Amino acid sequence: MLDHTFCVAPMMDWTDRHDRMFLRLISKNALLYTEMVTSAALQHGDAAYLLKYHAAEHPVALQLGGSDPEQLSFAARLGEQAGYDEINLNVGCPSDRVQSGTFGACLMANPALVADCVAAMREAVDVPVTVKCRIGIDDQDDEPFLLRFVETVAAAGCKTFIIHARKAVLKGLSPKENREIPPLNYERVFSIKKQFPELCVVINGGIQSLELAQQLLGSVDGVMLGREAYQNPFVLHEVDQRFYSADPKHLTRKDYLTAYLPYLQEELESGTPLNHMTRHLLGLFKGVPGGKQFRRHLSENAHKKGAGVEVVTAALALVD
Repeated sequence: MLDHTFCVAPMMDWTDRHDRMFLRLISKNALLYTEMVTSAALQHGDAAYLLKYHAAEHPVALQLGGSDPEQLSFAARLGEQAGYDEINLNVGCPSDRVQSGTFGACLMANPALVADCVAAMREAVDVPVTVKCRIGIDDQDDEPFLLRFVETVAAAGCKTFIIHARKAVLKGLSPKENREIPPLNYERVFSIKKQFPELCVVINGGIQSLELAQQLLGSVDGVMLGREAYQNPFVLHEVDQRFYSADPKHLTRKDYLTAYLPYLQEELESGTPLNHMTRHLLGLFKGVPGGKQFRRHLSENAHKKGAGVEVVTAALALVD
């Protein structure tokens, strides 16, 4: 079993390998998750490209999207062969595109199918298979519904549930609105832990500070930060000290970015455009004098042809 005390959420278009590599410099212990990768893409597309990551990212989990047990078992096997530490099944994404593929949050309405998927994936791999879900969907939004879902999927061997403490509204709300409009209900997640003490329960949704994360850990086994970890990555600066008993770090935002420069150079030499990496750095100096100038310089220059590390060092010089 992996340590799920502190996790960074899988976020489409955000938590790619470049972002995860930067976050890993700030926290050595947080469990990082990939963007969702569909099982169909791994079966029919460029699996090596989709599964690429840096060895320094460990511990890192692969999140899969899909609803075909056979296809998911194939994809999970590829993920294990690539070296991922965990395979996670997405049962929480509410987007129309995901629903049209019959996976994501709409799968909560069919816990028996989710159980079949988990069983097939567990049969295929030795690493942990986990599930990320919501507390409910549409009008199926009460504690008995969530209890039945967890009970059914746990019976298939899932030992870890990451639960976003909002229901998903499958018709009428965008994915962004689904992260903000449905009210948070932490108590329902706490109840799952109380009724299934043998399971590892990780809570997600609305966590914007380490103080709140520590408070929530009094009722669950782990916490997962999403947007805050991306839009303000320096929030991870004290994670190792607060959650993993590590010695305090006396590093600054500038220190972390300087430590990232060799990776930027290595990726540039392999053909990765600079802006594919610097877009993840825009929130690093949030609230710091010169932060706006830093963001503006990167935004205006990192996309230019031939842009190199010097663009980042010049932006860094604008920060106090």
